[in-house]
Amino acid sequence: MSLRELARVVQTSEVTVRRDVRALEAEGLLDRRHGGAVLPGGFTRESGFPQKSHLATAEKTAIADLAANFVEEGEAIVVGAGTTTQELARRLARVPGLTVVTNSLLVAQALAHANRVEVVMTGGTLRGSNYALVGSGAEQSLQGLRVSRAFLSGSGLTAERGLSTSNMLSASVDRALVQAAAEVVVLADHTKLGTDTMFQTVPTDVITRLVTDEPPAHDDRAGTELQALADQGVQIAVAGASGNSGASGGSGASGGDSVPPRQARRDVALPGPRRGVPGAGLRTLTSEAPGAEQQRARVADMRRR
Repeated sequence: MSLRELARVVQTSEVTVRRDVRALEAEGLLDRRHGGAVLPGGFTRESGFPQKSHLATAEKTAIADLAANFVEEGEAIVVGAGTTTQELARRLARVPGLTVVTNSLLVAQALAHANRVEVVMTGGTLRGSNYALVGSGAEQSLQGLRVSRAFLSGSGLTAERGLSTSNMLSASVDRALVQAAAEVVVLADHTKLGTDTMFQTVPTDVITRLVTDEPPAHDDRAGTELQALADQGVQIAVAGASGNSGASGGSGASGGDSVPPRQARRDVALPGPRRGVPGAGLRTLTSEAPGAEQQRARVADMRRR
């Protein structure tokens, strides 16, 4: 659970909750995470859909609003499983000519009544905890596929290992989704920054862009992780950052019938030489890119705040 949600449930301040969580961790009753807490054994434990759907809901809404701006009319994309990608799917329902390949029943359901969007489901075995198709059937159905972008979420994100998840079958399918895409866009709220889980899905040097929310002022580790990701060449788009119109809470979370207007997007980091992703269509980013110095300054300012 997030600290915000814990404070709401017990009707006290986040400062008090943070102190209590620290004490409970010392007794081995829970593990602290950035912006929240989980039951012990976080490397292997994975929350089910009901728990995930109530965690960082406002942040996921803002991230989905901003991420939708990176999808163009007539594109073919893949969208992985997760509550954040489900929010994104709800905002893609009115993008004309869009083709969405997914292994997620929740993503497919969000787009089921979108007349101008074609949905392609993978094969595979249903994994009930997150309503996703996994296994060799899912992976084989992705062979030979090529799309412009993959939109993925996960359980944790670090600059050292990239995106990771707690389930081996889910990780294997996510790797197959990545292989099908020219660019990889990761959707991860600030509570996942600095969290490392058991199975790596997307190495950092394969991530083209991260769409996240602005970490709280006290969350130094999340800010540090953002800077480390930027230093490795990941473009970072922050929903809710000062001056970013992509931060609106939006009404899109109500379902596929409500899609927010296209919003201005802002990449807050575009540093360093970047290693290319195998496959066509991926440009190389360098420190000479226009505005790179200003974007690094914005990340530094966000960390100070």
